[in-house]
Parts: sequence; structure tokens; C-alpha cells
Amino acid sequence: MRVLFWGTPDFAVPSLRALGEEGHQVVGVVTQPDRPAGRGRQVRPSPVKEFALSEGLQVFTPEKPRGESFMDSMRALDPEISVVVAYGHILVREVLDLPERGSINVHASLLPELRGAAPIHWAIARGHEVTGVTIMRMAEAMDAGPILHTVEEPIGPRDTSTELTARLSGVGAQALLEALTLLELGDLPEVEQDHDRATYAPKVSRALARIDWAAPARTVADLVRAMDAVPGSWTTLDGAPLKLFRPWLEPHDEGASEFAAPAGEAAPGTVIDAEGGTGRGLGVMAGDGPVWFAEVQPPGKRRMEVDAWLAGRGVEPGAHLE
Repeated sequence: MRVLFWGTPDFAVPSLRALGEEGHQVVGVVTQPDRPAGRGRQVRPSPVKEFALSEGLQVFTPEKPRGESFMDSMRALDPEISVVVAYGHILVREVLDLPERGSINVHASLLPELRGAAPIHWAIARGHEVTGVTIMRMAEAMDAGPILHTVEEPIGPRDTSTELTARLSGVGAQALLEALTLLELGDLPEVEQDHDRATYAPKVSRALARIDWAAPARTVADLVRAMDAVPGSWTTLDGAPLKLFRPWLEPHDEGASEFAAPAGEAAPGTVIDAEGGTGRGLGVMAGDGPVWFAEVQPPGKRRMEVDAWLAGRGVEPGAHLE
């Protein structure tokens, strides 16, 4: 097929790569304009743009994908279908209907659950054990179009959003190829979503990533796994922000130590275990029990193993995280 591809982040690259490897003709790639990124905030192209240019594909970077000049450029490509993977704009009807076969989308949830910008993060944060990828016919409303194809993917108890995103990007690429094959064979029925069952996955933010230590331990652990690595779940220690990563709910080593305080006597947010070199990590009391963390990121520093942080800065049992 002659495919017009729309996408921006790393998640979209496997789908773009798979289209070429499967023999589809990618007639053009639309992605977000270059933006400041990284610690130095240097202007960088999107991952999709970088890959597309390395493959010799024609790239378009409009601020807004609309207007006569832009539409004329898209018509000149004569696409048979548009494939949209985490592009970053809701496309207007004129754009969706431009290709002969319309526009389809690769969405990282089992619709109608988790419509919106951050379905992978919220699948973990809300304690889901299964998620997946949906290929859908696009509508002007957000993630509300008919379902064409779905593939499930389990969420492991230690999975982070970083790890799950990498897996689902591959699942999405394969699901896309399957859907296009079925579409060409005329064997891809469209199933309307049950809109009454829809849930939403809003864009994550630093404010949403702050840890509420009064919440149950499982809720805290799920949030931390979900917000890895951006924006990163955080708390404060002595008034300074501290990001926490790699949580679990049972310590690797059950043996008591002089660095551990009795959990039953601790208020939420209290450090109950802070011994480096044992594999126990940093133990902090949540609303109904402790959570341990294997990695931290102090302000102005890189993410590091808890043992390295404890050996340098150190924190005593009884200290309180806010």
C-alpha cells in the first residue's frame, strides 16, 4: 500500500520501520517540528524524523497539520491510507478522509479503556494486569473510532512504563501489519466502541507524579512504576525533591538490621530501612505497609542505585519524606 505515516516519539518508530520491511511504500512522513529536549534543552528532531531521514523518506513538520498549502502537499503524495502512531495532534476530517482508504491509528490500550495521551502510564498506575494495542479507524473525537484489531499484552508486577512502552511499540508494529493485511484481503470488520465503557488517560505531569505516602503501598508502587522515567515519581527529603524508582513490596532480605526501624510504629512517609549493600534498598512506610526502592535521583544528579546514594548522602531510619 501507499502509506502516509504520522508519528513523533520512539514508540512510533517500530511501526514506521515495519511498514518498509513489509514492502509497503511510505510516500511521506508527518511529524512534530524540532523541539528543545534533554538536559541541555537543545533543539532536536523527533525520533520519527531522525529515522525517516535515515531511510531517505520525505518528511513534513507542520506546526498544525491543516491549511491549503499543507493539504495540497498531502494530495500530491497520493496516499492510499494514513497510518497514525502517537503523532500528537487530533486530525481534522479533511485530513482523515484524504487517502482512499481513510486513516487508521495504533493506540496503546485496549479501547475503549484508556483513551488519551498516556495510556501506558495509567494502565500501570491504575493496577491493570493486562493492556495491549488497538488498531482503530480514526474519528475526529479522541480515540473514539471503530475498532479494527486488538492484541493483548500482560503487565508484570515489576514492569515500568519505560519497559512496557518498548514492548508495546513492537506489539503495535506487528498488529499494524496484521491489520493492513486483513484490510487488503477485505477481511477487517469495524466494531463500534462501547462509549459507556470509556476511561481516560490524561497527559502525565510532575504534579500527578508526586507520591502520596498516605496511599496504600500497592498504589504507591504502581504510581512509581508508571511514572518511570519521565516525569519520575518524587517526594521531598528535608525540603529538597527526591525521585524514587524501582519499587517492590517485599524486601529482598528479611533479616533485621540496626538500620531498620519497626514498620508498625512508623507514620506514612517515614524511612524504615536505609542500609546499603544488603539488597534491601530504601524502605519507606506507606498508608498500609512499607515500599522498598532500588534507585533514586537526587536533585541535580543522575538516577543511581540506592546503595550509591546511601553511601554518599545517607539517610537515617526515622527520617520523613513529604
